[in-house]
Amino acid sequence: MDQSRAKAPVATDRPAHVRRVVGVASGKGGVGKSTVAVNLACALAARGLRVGLLDADVYGPSLPTMLGVSGKPDYVDGALIPHEAFGLKVMSVGLLTKAEDAMIWRGPMASQALTQMLTQTRWGTEDQPLDVLVVDLPPGTGDVHLTLVQKTLLDGMVIVSTPQEVALADARRAHTMFEKVGARTLGLIENMSGFPDPVTGKLIPIFGHGGARDEAERLGVSFLGDLPLSQALREGGDAGRPLVAVESDGDMARRFGAVAGTLAEKLGF
Repeated sequence: MDQSRAKAPVATDRPAHVRRVVGVASGKGGVGKSTVAVNLACALAARGLRVGLLDADVYGPSLPTMLGVSGKPDYVDGALIPHEAFGLKVMSVGLLTKAEDAMIWRGPMASQALTQMLTQTRWGTEDQPLDVLVVDLPPGTGDVHLTLVQKTLLDGMVIVSTPQEVALADARRAHTMFEKVGARTLGLIENMSGFPDPVTGKLIPIFGHGGARDEAERLGVSFLGDLPLSQALREGGDAGRPLVAVESDGDMARRFGAVAGTLAEKLGF
């Protein structure tokens, strides 16, 4: 099969009243992509931007848990009204189904769910448009990713990886896919980049260190920053209280803030 011919049509517009759309992706599951997406969105909001967060991981939606939101969104005048939490407007398939439901969907059904959430959600208004819509994508390179680039004009992708080669290889594939369909990679984030020694504070490279920085250099894209393993970050996600939003003066908030600053500059804010 000639992979070079598998190009998606280029979208010509963004959702109504949305100024920028950024995808957060990872070629591999389990690298903390959703945790990064939530806290990065909070860091962007902390800069005074109006931010929305779309959970496009239709088979494993985790944003309702991480943000402590539940219940079906209202449907008013043909539009879904997003939940609001920690200064973010939030939509997820997890809000449209029961928490225990398994999404036993073929690709077209998953794509249809994404299209509905993307285009029928009232993200902003003419007077108060959304500055940035952050889209948390599922792992891999499949139907949902192609649907996103077909349905909206993307301003770029942020790729999350852990430092080891097995994760970086999939991040490389994700970058290649986005490049083929015309979605530029804004940069790589290295997550789980060591664990702070409880005595010395020195980072212990459990999964390695610096792999994503080196990979970004090889790919010719920006390295956006590294994020160490953090128990508090994990606990905040489980409790529905994102660490960046509730401990804005902590080390992790500063790290996410630096990433958000670089990203905002790339987006023209």
